[in-house]
Amino acid sequence: MKIFNIAPLLLPLLLLLIPSFIADAARARGGGHINVIDRCWRRDPLWSKNRQRLAACSVGFVGKMRNNRGLGLRLYVVTDASDDPVKPRPGTLRYGTSMIQGKVWITFARDMQIKLERPLLIGSYVTVDGRGVDVHIAGGAGFLLNQAHDVIIHGLQFHHIRAAAPGPVVGPGGKVTNMWGSDGDAIRLVSSSKIWIDHNTLYAGEDGLLDVTRGSNGITISNNWFHDHDKVMLLGHDDGFVEDRNMHVTVVFNRFGPNCNQRMPRIRHGYAHVANNLYDGWKHYAIGGSMNPRVKSEANFFIAPPNNNKAVTWRVSGGERWSWKSVNDIFVNGAFFGETDHKGLEPGYNLRQRFAVGKASSVRSLTKFAGALRCSLRSRC
Repeated sequence: MKIFNIAPLLLPLLLLLIPSFIADAARARGGGHINVIDRCWRRDPLWSKNRQRLAACSVGFVGKMRNNRGLGLRLYVVTDASDDPVKPRPGTLRYGTSMIQGKVWITFARDMQIKLERPLLIGSYVTVDGRGVDVHIAGGAGFLLNQAHDVIIHGLQFHHIRAAAPGPVVGPGGKVTNMWGSDGDAIRLVSSSKIWIDHNTLYAGEDGLLDVTRGSNGITISNNWFHDHDKVMLLGHDDGFVEDRNMHVTVVFNRFGPNCNQRMPRIRHGYAHVANNLYDGWKHYAIGGSMNPRVKSEANFFIAPPNNNKAVTWRVSGGERWSWKSVNDIFVNGAFFGETDHKGLEPGYNLRQRFAVGKASSVRSLTKFAGALRCSLRSRC
């Protein structure tokens, strides 16, 4: 019997695989250029055939989004970029969010820009998934989630959002309501829970880019890129709305800047875990608040602007129970964080919410792909 020596054949293959093994091991330890959310789905070359895998990848206070997939899920593809706020045509985004009943996973057939004539009302169990194409919500109104739950907004670009006049709008279930005017928020949450905002690019709006208001709770804001804007993110409706004391929001793996002024975020009453974000300067402040919110800033990377405003934090005077803590943050160009009393600041995540916070020195890598991804449908995203 002739015995073949296969070692010469295996050696080149091993040399090709070893770098991949090393990279995967580094990523598993929190290193490399991919964070825990992205690691969950982005390395799968067949991600576009298994889009619902995304629902198991969320972390933080939103938990897992498994209610957005499974039995009864309907798939809907947007093919028409037009918008009618009262009688939406089949194929439009508004038709998918208002006329399709139950769980719906919305994707887009091609690159498109959608100008919403009035705010898009999004109900419960809706996923808007822009992966694989370049979708812009621009030049008109933004998204409104009112008393909604179990919603994913992923992979879109929101910019140049404008205020809208009052008028009739069709909402979930096909019900038409007369809606108040909007201020020009890109995404606004009102009395909503279990909402995941991930991998979107938001900039240059008329009012806020992302508002979490009126008792909204269980929110994760991750992997987004906010830039070129004044009032970026508001958590908490107003100083008098005490129901926001129950608000819990995770802000993780986002990139703020360049050219952002303030509210990254601004918090009222509730609790925010702000972790592994990159702050590329600010004008007024980065993290601010009023009405004694609790804030844990953990392993963020703060780059102060070249002017004299080096303070990361801003607080409305008069607070008596401030609890703001900086843990393992990195401060560059003279940036500094104004800490207060530290009691009771652990997020208290359960098993479905918990995640390993990376080192602040890895934040540039962990946020490298923040914003809407340019994905190919036939390869890794």
